Amino acid sequence: MPPPDLPIKFRKRIRALRGFDIALVIQKCLFKTDVSSGHNRLSIPLNQIQQTFLTPQETEFLNSGNNEKKCSEMEVMLIEPSLRRDTISLRKWEMKKASGSATSMYVLVGKWNLVAWRNALKEDETLQLWSFRINSKLCLALVKRRAKSNGYFIEF
Repeated sequence: MPPPDLPIKFRKRIRALRGFDIALVIQKCLFKTDVSSGHNRLSIPLNQIQQTFLTPQETEFLNSGNNEKKCSEMEVMLIEPSLRRDTISLRKWEMKKASGSATSMYVLVGKWNLVAWRNALKEDETLQLWSFRINSKLCLALVKRRAKSNGYFIEF
């Protein structure tokens, strides 16, 4: 079943900011580590991303760590489930496995604990992360969903 459209109140908020190019990045169930204050991050596994949301330049930048940091980060505007706007850091992490292989993921970090607390995010809740652009700058919107008995999602 395809995911639902972006809720109207988010679409209106994005339009009011002159945002465009709205796309669903990921719909995921929150894991314990996504809401743990000790982890302070939302994981966005690359293999679960619905469609490309970064420009080639943004991808190259996030792939290019430097000597001072393990990874590069981008500050992006985030519209929270409460419709509050804030900025958050987007990074790409390589998670090494015991087998020696690695899993790549994007993560939202920095103010993630504050976002999770302000929006009462809990383990096992379903979230959608949407991307959009203002001018050419990447922005994100986080939508909290909950399941209905008929299998469709509704805004929470």
